[in-house]
Amino acid sequence: MRLDGTTEAVLAAVDESWLLETLAGLVAIPSWKGDETPAQEYVAAVMDGLGLDVDVWEIDEAALSSHPDYATELDRRNPMGVVGRYRWTEGSRLEGPAAVEGRTLVLNGHVDVVPPGDPSRWTAPPFRMDVRGGRAYGRGVLDMKGPLVAGLAGVKAVLDSGVGLRGSVLVQSVIGEEDGGLGTLASVLRGHTGDGAIVLEPTGLHVANAQAGALNFRLTVPGKAAHGALRHEGVSALEKFMLVYRHLMDFEGQRNARVSDPRFESNPAPYPICIGMVRGGEWASSVPERVRAQGRFGVGVQEDVRAARGLFEAQVAACCAHDDFLRANPVRVEWWGGQFAPCETPEDAAIVTVARSVARDLGVGGGALGAVPYGSDLRHLVNTGGTPGVLFGPGDVANAHRADESIGVAELVDGARAVALAVMRFLGRRPSGS
Repeated sequence: MRLDGTTEAVLAAVDESWLLETLAGLVAIPSWKGDETPAQEYVAAVMDGLGLDVDVWEIDEAALSSHPDYATELDRRNPMGVVGRYRWTEGSRLEGPAAVEGRTLVLNGHVDVVPPGDPSRWTAPPFRMDVRGGRAYGRGVLDMKGPLVAGLAGVKAVLDSGVGLRGSVLVQSVIGEEDGGLGTLASVLRGHTGDGAIVLEPTGLHVANAQAGALNFRLTVPGKAAHGALRHEGVSALEKFMLVYRHLMDFEGQRNARVSDPRFESNPAPYPICIGMVRGGEWASSVPERVRAQGRFGVGVQEDVRAARGLFEAQVAACCAHDDFLRANPVRVEWWGGQFAPCETPEDAAIVTVARSVARDLGVGGGALGAVPYGSDLRHLVNTGGTPGVLFGPGDVANAHRADESIGVAELVDGARAVALAVMRFLGRRPSGS
């Protein structure tokens, strides 16, 4: 589709230098292990500089914890919420029976990052953004400080162009996404919702209208201690854990063999079971009497979370029932930390149609509608906030959560252009002279 002159001018207004400078400042602020407030203060200042009305508040985590969708793994002091809004018309809807005057589009991105790991594995310090070979390197440049700043750059381009729109754009800068999403949940419950949402997770600018769920679990596998020289008198909790692990891998295969969703056709295991941590034993020459394992359980897009937990627990119980020792000493299953429910937005929702048109006309992403196998904050907007939404952001998630995390500079600029065009199309222009 040929873009008109006004649209071309807005897209040309994307300021790459501003984007990179702003991102470098944000990457330089470590925001992991729950220490996110300095990064939030930085983003709030950026929003204020763009002319957005900024809502900054201390999240009442004690009150938030009573909500059924609350989940976290980290202790935080004075967690901060930051939401910026630019309003072209007064309110998103007229009162009474009047027609819709203007929509509200929500843009969402998180400032928290995963730990950098061993600094020696990085070719440059993880909290000092390095641009080389057309790529930006640093912790968070991809997941997801880069996409968040690209979103702000897209909004900036619209504002700098002076184009008149209808409605408002609302930018949520949130914390705690990596360990459960308390920041987005707090923003939604504060009333920061809209008629459509774009969560700027790195999808390669493919449009995803659905996400799988991911539930953290902990297994406690018992054993019986004995001297290593008399191993036969003990029961190794490690060996019993391996029984359970093999059973769960069989269960994973059975579940994923039944997945027929074409959005996952290229993924051999869209709903995986991953054991990420295993710890056990007290002494090298003792039979381990306990093993604890932690992992995540993939949940189907349309699967009920409570039912999914029940299926998982039943599989562990079935494994125990086939072993004499575990039958008398069953494995304990606990659900803890991140509990990411799945969600889905209908294909005919306005935000899906707009995002797909943007991807098509800018020549980014792909034509097919997608879904992602990981959890994200989209679920809070869709399930709790009643805001239809998509995942639509720059970068390849395969480069996240690793040393030398990176994203192409051109990808960031494309992300900013995509946001600018989505804002214009979703809100719509005011008639000339209004």
